[in-house]
Amino acid sequence: MEAYKRGSHTVWDCKYHLVWVTKYRYAVLGGDVGTRCRELLRETARAHEMVVHAGSINRDHVHMLVSIPPRLSVSRAVQHLKGRSSHKLLSEFAILRKRYWGQHLWARGYWVVSSGNVIDEMWAECIMKPGSPTTTST
Repeated sequence: MEAYKRGSHTVWDCKYHLVWVTKYRYAVLGGDVGTRCRELLRETARAHEMVVHAGSINRDHVHMLVSIPPRLSVSRAVQHLKGRSSHKLLSEFAILRKRYWGQHLWARGYWVVSSGNVIDEMWAECIMKPGSPTTTST
C-alpha cells in the first residue's frame, strides 16, 4: 500500500511505459544532448507531479516508465514532456537547430502501454538492459 500515491480523495498508481522517437530517426541524442534531454525530462516530470521510475535516452528514441497522476491524461503528459524538451534542446544546441530547422525535434506520436504491478519490474529491466527487444532500433 505504500507504493500508492494519494490525493485529497484518491489513492492511485497509474504507470505507463512511453516511447517516442526523434524526427526522421536521426541519432542526435548522444553525448551532451542526451544528458541535457534526461535532465529536462526529469524536471518536466517533477513539475507536473509525474514520477519517473526508469528511463533510457537512446541515440534516436526515448523510453520512460512513468507514473502519471489521474488528473493528467497520458496525451497531455506526453505533450508536456516532448514539447518542453524539444523547445529547450533546440534553443540550447545549434547543431539541432541546423538539422531541425522546422522547430520539430520529435516525430509525431508516441507508443504507450499501461503497466500493472506484476510487470513493472519487467519493464524497468527491459528499459535499462541494452540490446533488449524494446530498446533496439528497427
